[in-house]
Amino acid sequence: MTIADDIRDNSSTTFRTNWIVREGTTVPAPADLRLSNDAVHFKTATILYADLDGSTNLVEKKTWQFAGEVYKTFLYATSRLIRKHGGTIVSYDGDRVMGIFISDRQRNTAVSCALEINYAIKGIVQQQLNKQYTSDFKIRHVVGIDTSEIRASRTGVRGDNDIVWIGNAANLAAKLTALSADQPIWITKRVHSYLDEAQKKGPQGENIWKSWNWSQHDNEEIWSTTYWRTFT
Repeated sequence: MTIADDIRDNSSTTFRTNWIVREGTTVPAPADLRLSNDAVHFKTATILYADLDGSTNLVEKKTWQFAGEVYKTFLYATSRLIRKHGGTIVSYDGDRVMGIFISDRQRNTAVSCALEINYAIKGIVQQQLNKQYTSDFKIRHVVGIDTSEIRASRTGVRGDNDIVWIGNAANLAAKLTALSADQPIWITKRVHSYLDEAQKKGPQGENIWKSWNWSQHDNEEIWSTTYWRTFT
């Protein structure tokens, strides 16, 4: 059988096979799902993407060692904080990491994580870089967060496969990271409307969020902030 035959058979089988869907209470690993039309359903899940901004310029203008150190420290900090807040890391994609939150307070938790990521990059990682290098390089990043119904399914080939996350939040949280890093945290209205007052206010009681119309997505209302929250 040729590779073309394999692809033809897979397509035919996939398109005609009914899906088996079960409700999820924990984030699945690839081994928890079959490669057939098998899915885990979450009525609501919140997706956080943390993306290193300007990575193309970084690798073109700096040494590979320096770029590698920026990649490693950025992804380490963001990943540690996703886990700290009860999120599950579900993928790394070059210079960004994707986390999923499924708790009852998932939106607030994801935003708390994003605020601490902002501090970690600007207040810790950047400071350590400055101690080691005489450089004007500034680490810039964007975090995007959205929430929606999500289904998880396993995709790929035997011996080399992973989970695909099917739902608006997975797509839109990723697209938010393409927005300006001058506003390092971007969230949809679906996330903002669930935030507690403590997540909306700064240390002096000021509103920390700015409203925008997302021209790249039907002028949907989205929110951004430059604030951070410290942690130990």
